Amino acid sequence: MPAPSRRAAAVAAVLALLLTGCSGGRDDGRDADGTIRLRFQSLAWQKESVDANRQLVKEWNAAHPGVQVEYVQGSWDSVHDQLLTSFEGGEAPDIIHDASDDLADFAYGGYLTDLRPLLTDRLTADIPERSWRTTTFGDGVYGVPFLQEPRVLIANTKLLKASGVRIPTPESPWSWAEFRRVAKELTGEDRYGVAWPLKEPVSVTLNLGLSGGGRLFHRDGEGKAVLRFEAGDRVVPGTIHDQVNTDGSAARSALGMGGSDALPGFFGGKYAMVPLGFSYRQQIIQQAPEGFEWTVLPTPQGAGGPAQGVSPQTLSVAEDSPHKKEAVAFIDFFLRTPNLVRLARGDWMLPTGTQALADPALRTREHGWDVGAALARGLRPASAQTVRGYPEWKDKVATPALQEYYSGAIGRDELGRRLVEDGNRVLARYQR
Repeated sequence: MPAPSRRAAAVAAVLALLLTGCSGGRDDGRDADGTIRLRFQSLAWQKESVDANRQLVKEWNAAHPGVQVEYVQGSWDSVHDQLLTSFEGGEAPDIIHDASDDLADFAYGGYLTDLRPLLTDRLTADIPERSWRTTTFGDGVYGVPFLQEPRVLIANTKLLKASGVRIPTPESPWSWAEFRRVAKELTGEDRYGVAWPLKEPVSVTLNLGLSGGGRLFHRDGEGKAVLRFEAGDRVVPGTIHDQVNTDGSAARSALGMGGSDALPGFFGGKYAMVPLGFSYRQQIIQQAPEGFEWTVLPTPQGAGGPAQGVSPQTLSVAEDSPHKKEAVAFIDFFLRTPNLVRLARGDWMLPTGTQALADPALRTREHGWDVGAALARGLRPASAQTVRGYPEWKDKVATPALQEYYSGAIGRDELGRRLVEDGNRVLARYQR
């Protein structure tokens, strides 16, 4: 989920939440005249997205004088800790914007409402079952998945054409082996074929790993999560490792970068390709120098075909909210097909809703919308989606292990040992 570090904004968001939680209204969330007050914490941060969110709140309020929604600005940088504090303090917003991979502990901890009896038939039918699986924990559904983004290759059009390599399409993508060869072809004096910005390496590795036939997280006979590092799990990390350490076709300096950090080098011709989330296209449009030509390509595929793991953005309802039915009614309005198209365009992402995804505005060739829409059919729940203990495994085990492997400090066998042996010890503490 791309979001720049904005500590001041995060602090302001937390203060705003505290102030709104302590002001006005009665304990049942109603004014003296009976008006219901709901707080909606949004994590939108791009101007177009913030504008779309605020406008939809304004439209709801104009049409529903008896149920008024207050827009509260949150931040991706601090949302997990901020929500945990607000849940424990009884000050959580009624309607919560988050990502599906952040919901497991909140759902199992009893902080979120099971939405199954509250969802409308329209919303349930419009969002595919594979997307609903991202917010299903145990027997309950604890969020509505509404925006998602595949990972794509952003390529320098002139360099790509000059190289003479085959241009991939969603129907005929590169294999991972072909991608490795192409990266070497595009490597030249003072230029790398690819830059992998892997400051946060875990989600990239796991999500793209599905295309190589990997999964890493499995369930044993008792339904407990276990880790296994099998042949399919080695395809993507092995490709990245070899591009950096064997071929010299991937920039070692990019491994510690975030996606935005790699853009100046891409614009300057230092990198021919950069794998990025689909929403980075907006930053490229805003920042690319005049005359710079770029194109959107599908990421490579292996035994897993077009599969990619995703953790969609979600809307949930706090279990402590006294007006759950009204909160879900707002969510249903917010995610009507025309509104969902507006939100997707504002965030430069793809909607989960099938009707919104079919909108011509999200399938145009301009800026690669058509490539993203074609990749949507392969988007699947991230393999660690419902695993308790995943955040600790990611931070304490997987992130340092992958960073060391990609830099060449450890080999594949040691990577597998740490991911699995150390990882299973972490997971075991959450599954007793």
